[in-house]
Amino acid sequence: MSDLPKSARRVEEAVTGLGLSARIVCHEVSSRTAEEAAAACGCDVGQIIKSLVFQGKRTETAYLLLVSGKNRVNEKAVAKIIGEPLRRPDAGFVRQVTGYAIGGIPPVGHATALATYLDEDLLAYETAWGAAGTPECVMELNVEALTAATGAPVISVS
Repeated sequence: MSDLPKSARRVEEAVTGLGLSARIVCHEVSSRTAEEAAAACGCDVGQIIKSLVFQGKRTETAYLLLVSGKNRVNEKAVAKIIGEPLRRPDAGFVRQVTGYAIGGIPPVGHATALATYLDEDLLAYETAWGAAGTPECVMELNVEALTAATGAPVISVS
């Protein structure tokens, strides 16, 4: 049995179930922000995958944006791509739809199926690091394999 925290083990199972391979690492320091994660992983901040949940203002649909750590989301531009205005949901909604607290949301393996979109800037990297269930656990994933496994449309988020 893995010595990972329970939520990181759930992520590990989800990753394996999708046929992906990932190296999950738990740090003694928080990797809640992209800058903290990049420092902990020894990578470029652009290689950090921010898993950001938005909610459609009309439909209340949950949308997951997998965003390069170097980028900020232009909500109006992304809303045009998605087809409805967006809002930032509260932490309770995020936990309900993902199964994880903000700061530990992985790019895959959520409590519910989420409409997912991938930031085109992540494709500049062979591998990227995303949260693995807790603010201290991260995983390294092949970006092309992640894109294929999620079926996420690749978009510009800025």
